[in-house]
Amino acid sequence: MLFRASAAAVAAEIVSGSLSFRLLEQFAYVHGHRPGASEERSWARSIPALAHALTEAGLGQVEVMLEYGLPLNSKRADAVLAGVHPTTGEPSYVVVELKQWSQADPEDGEPLLCRVDSYARPVLNPIEQVRGYCEYLVCFNGALDGHTDRIAGAAFLHNATEFGICGLYEVEQSAHGRLFSGERRGEFIDFLRSRLAPVSGADAADMLLAGKVRPSKQLISVAAQEVRDREQFVLLDEQRVAYELVLQAVRRAARSDHKEAVVVTGGPGTGKSVIALSLLGELYRRGVPALHATGSSAFTKTMRKVAGARKREVQGLFKYFNSFMTADKNALDVLICDEAHRMRETSANRYTSAAHRTGRAQVDELLDAARVPVFLLDEHQVVRPGEMGTVEEIRAAAAEKGLSCRIVPLESQFRCGGSDSYLTWVVRLLGLEPGGPVRWEPDGKVGLEVVDSPWELEEFLLARRADGYGARMAAGYCWPWTTKVRPGQALPTDVVIGDWARPWNVYGERAVAGAPPASLWATDPAGFEQVGCVYTAQGFEYDWSGVIMGPDMVWRKDRWVTDRTASKDPAFKRGTPDGEVDRLIRNTYKVLLTRGMVGTVVFSTDAETREKLRELAATVQGAGTADPNRPAGAVS
Repeated sequence: MLFRASAAAVAAEIVSGSLSFRLLEQFAYVHGHRPGASEERSWARSIPALAHALTEAGLGQVEVMLEYGLPLNSKRADAVLAGVHPTTGEPSYVVVELKQWSQADPEDGEPLLCRVDSYARPVLNPIEQVRGYCEYLVCFNGALDGHTDRIAGAAFLHNATEFGICGLYEVEQSAHGRLFSGERRGEFIDFLRSRLAPVSGADAADMLLAGKVRPSKQLISVAAQEVRDREQFVLLDEQRVAYELVLQAVRRAARSDHKEAVVVTGGPGTGKSVIALSLLGELYRRGVPALHATGSSAFTKTMRKVAGARKREVQGLFKYFNSFMTADKNALDVLICDEAHRMRETSANRYTSAAHRTGRAQVDELLDAARVPVFLLDEHQVVRPGEMGTVEEIRAAAAEKGLSCRIVPLESQFRCGGSDSYLTWVVRLLGLEPGGPVRWEPDGKVGLEVVDSPWELEEFLLARRADGYGARMAAGYCWPWTTKVRPGQALPTDVVIGDWARPWNVYGERAVAGAPPASLWATDPAGFEQVGCVYTAQGFEYDWSGVIMGPDMVWRKDRWVTDRTASKDPAFKRGTPDGEVDRLIRNTYKVLLTRGMVGTVVFSTDAETREKLRELAATVQGAGTADPNRPAGAVS
């Protein structure tokens, strides 16, 4: 929140000309940089429109909170009004989204989105935008838990005529989402009077600001239905052990004000994420507040899409590791940190405000956030400099806090056809475990093929798709990546190998020319047309995995040689030590080589490396073809 005062005081600041300066000063302090010009214009033009409406409504004592930050989220509501309901006498809040738009049209066939001349891409219909803010606050602010009627939402497009925005009304309005144009300013004033009495709103504002940040009881009920009851996971052996040990820790914490950490460690396909989702659903069924967090944008967005497909509230259960920089200590009972090998040294990045640059380690923030922090990780999937998710890092951080830390290893795995032999072959191939590469001995569970060209790799995968299997192509980060594509243009074919050229997966979160956004590359059928990288493949699996090994890792005589100059990964800075780059490149190919549920087909751009791979996989001739009787996976 950048500024809080009564409506009358806000109006006085506007008259004196000091409000914009105070907002600018506070913004720079909180965020560490100046706001954009459009934001400054909004303060100068839209806030006065709201202040004048409140004054005319006789609501000068209502408390106004400007640029109100949503909990555990970087989003900000333009204004939250706090006061007393004129009928019930209970605390009452109105979230107001202010727009300077004079005209907006619904996106063709999708009224939840709209087109505005000043934006290059569609934006959310403001009715849905403000409704989302209200519902999010109900879910995560304890002052509103069980009191959804205390909050209302309105978008006030003070420059717009009814004719200019008539199409936006295709979206259904509700108490949490209303829309008013400048022409309907009188109705907006009546709406404010219907929600707020002409008395002081200071106590109500204090109550909202003091509300404990935690999932609400309503959300607990929804999550139990959507996460647990919707998907029935079967946990086997040590998976079930890990699951029960976490629940045991939760019971101890509840009985004796106890706190402890649990680390579940296992290779790809050992069921870490299945355990995480099973725990999340079971905890919510029992009424225990919990959140799921990862450090992966693709993984988190997919979890939101899958687990929260029917209930938007459930999507709020899935957070990022850097969401807990300012969380209260032990505000949650359980925090489930999935893909914990993606933890960073700190949560701060270039967008972090100066006030939040504390220098605290991210693992400390996660340990502090809950009575039972749970970490699920695979140490061999650390692929970027600065990723700190290892058992030893977590154990040491917990010990410094005087916490016990239970380690639960997972052995059985369900990726790569459930073949432990294949996983062993991969880690020895890449030198991640001692003993050196060995010849692949087919075990009837997983297929392995080595091919001589990218054309052959693609044709092989297309044939598997024709058999009903899902497939993806992924490569080491050895080709430049065009990150900005003009609207209407096709993805550029950045991955060029001889006369074969294909695009990388989309960079960013909007579809481009039929290609899915980055977070959906591994799960959207249209992802097959692009080459994925480790960051979009990590955490996912598909039936057949096509892996292109680039010149960053080649076989020379009797050993692997990694060449950092062949990598185009911007994560590798000049100061990243050679030894760390070597480890991360090997881990990258370990991730890519273990995505396939049914089999893997490999191509190296280097002739000597291809010869070595053919030698090691020579006994697999004919064994790599998928069994046509095996059911296909969900991804195509």
